[in-house]
Amino acid sequence: MDLEELKKIRKANIIAHKKKKKAYYLKKKLEKSSDTSKVEAIDYENELFSGNFSAKIKEIIKKQKTYVDDRKDIITNKLKEYRQKKQQYYLENKEKRLEYDKSYREKKKEDLKIYRKEYYRKNRDKILARQKEARKTKAQNGI
Repeated sequence: MDLEELKKIRKANIIAHKKKKKAYYLKKKLEKSSDTSKVEAIDYENELFSGNFSAKIKEIIKKQKTYVDDRKDIITNKLKEYRQKKQQYYLENKEKRLEYDKSYREKKKEDLKIYRKEYYRKNRDKILARQKEARKTKAQNGI
């Protein structure tokens, strides 16, 4: 066998494979479309004007209400459990929390003190001018 003959055989095999693949996908597509056609189309106009429409709506509402009630119990139980865990955690770690809060306040206090000092240093002239103006207006109003 020479190279040209191998190329032809390979090309024929690829074409045959593509045909099989296409046939497979078309078959699956037909199966899917036939499955969806088995589902009955709902005639909404007939449903609406027939006598059982309100009964169906009531049935749906009843199912939804029972579902919500079941979920409500589960959710309230989870909330209670969460509150108890949280309360227990805070009671167990009360000292740690108080110590952390104290150190945090001290750190923030120092940071704020530094910030105010820097701010006043930068804006001293503006601040002094405002204070002087405020004193003047206060003196004029008081006299």
